[in-house]
Amino acid sequence: MNLSSRLNLSHTSERADMAAAFRWTARMDMHEAVANHFSLAVNDDGSRFLINPFARHFSRIRGSDLLLIDANDPDTLKRPDAPDPTAWGLHGALHRNCPHARCVMHVHSIHATVLASLADSRLPPIDQNSAMFFNRHVVDESYGGMAFESEGERCSRLLSDPKVKTMIMGNHGVLVIGDSVADTFNRLYYFERAAETYIRALQTGRPLRELPDDVAEKTAREWEDYPSTAPQFLRDLRAILDDEGSDYAA
Repeated sequence: MNLSSRLNLSHTSERADMAAAFRWTARMDMHEAVANHFSLAVNDDGSRFLINPFARHFSRIRGSDLLLIDANDPDTLKRPDAPDPTAWGLHGALHRNCPHARCVMHVHSIHATVLASLADSRLPPIDQNSAMFFNRHVVDESYGGMAFESEGERCSRLLSDPKVKTMIMGNHGVLVIGDSVADTFNRLYYFERAAETYIRALQTGRPLRELPDDVAEKTAREWEDYPSTAPQFLRDLRAILDDEGSDYAA
């Protein structure tokens, strides 16, 4: 992309936030080679969204690299810069069918994917972090292959309830949604941490101390009422990248 094209890009702030999330996901080793994808709606009904280009490593993505596509455009995959077809299938369906899903992040991070591989893939409330997701995640138990359009449509129906913002994709990985890049990346980060705690607790072979339902629900609501630190988290991640001279925002 030439300089004049970069200068004429829209949604520069949103692009920079997205690029920072990509870079930090790579740094935390939560990415999958040049696969996996994040998207962000940029219009009122959520149908137009930014998404990472096909086969670009998360650690190299810049704001100007992100594609702007329309969930209602059937010719999207005919574009010369067409996105990954599974990204189109999954994220296109979500942005068409779930307008509350302003930002969508899908990864095959290690601990979330281990959880998705268990016969019972629910995340039990065994600590304060995992209680954040109590009654607020759904397990997809009907994996039907790679997330092309029909599979994406099926998955989108599992997130029709705005209260449910995390989907454990059985035999696949995890997908989280949110109101913004900061909100969604914060949820992705905490889910992976909670999944790691649970997997490590299982590895001890000792009984788990699971919170009673009423305490878990109370804690989940307290998380929702707690002053959000997600914007500050993303702000500081961007500051670290800026201090290092990263070109993520370019």
